[in-house]
Amino acid sequence: MPPLLQRKGILLAGGKGTRLHPLTLNTSKHLLPVGDRLMIHYPLATLIAAGIREILLISTPQHLPAFEQLLGDGGPLGAHLHYAAQPRPEGIAQAFAIAAQAGFLSDSEASVLALGDNLFHGGPELADTLANAAARADGATIFAHPVPNPSDYAVVEFSPEGHPLSLEEKPASPKSSYAVPGLYFYDHRARALAATLKPSARGELEITDLNRRYLALGDLHVEKLPAGTTWRDLGTHANIHELHLWNSARQS
Repeated sequence: MPPLLQRKGILLAGGKGTRLHPLTLNTSKHLLPVGDRLMIHYPLATLIAAGIREILLISTPQHLPAFEQLLGDGGPLGAHLHYAAQPRPEGIAQAFAIAAQAGFLSDSEASVLALGDNLFHGGPELADTLANAAARADGATIFAHPVPNPSDYAVVEFSPEGHPLSLEEKPASPKSSYAVPGLYFYDHRARALAATLKPSARGELEITDLNRRYLALGDLHVEKLPAGTTWRDLGTHANIHELHLWNSARQS
């Protein structure tokens, strides 16, 4: 296993959770039970498994106190948790501005950004893949996983040699079946590059645009998740139900 790079984690657990209404009318979707734990525990465990110990959890002003009450300082989990509010949901890449304003992330620090509604489950091969990404000092590392509905996600197109050619956010005509999961490793340039982004047509600072910056620089690494890895976006009723079935089958 490669040596760990000192890297800070950002766990984004904001948003309105509209895809999960009415369950999220009075709570954060990331605090909903999924399987034998709460949704937020899955991406938090992924960060910790990747060797990340300093983690900033970002949520809405309304829901942030509940996360603080649930997770505290992170000590029992083997981490050191910090908290910051996202006043308005203005895109995933907004997390870097919030982390900077909170004094959590400087221009000299590498980071990893995890979405609070993504689950990763796998064996030693997945652990090695995450460790390699965490140890890579230069550029950005994102992941790719084949899905039957790529139009619902950011999609990466590969060359015949396996190099990334393009990234598209929820394309009507996907150039591949490979979706980009919500886990992104960045070098120290992410904060400054994110500050140059302009809102997209839907008024958000898109994480895909930040990844395109790295692609244009020739510094984007895309790792296909190992065979046997389970990845789920838990932001819909159907996906949560599917995970309940998967979890029950795994424990039976």
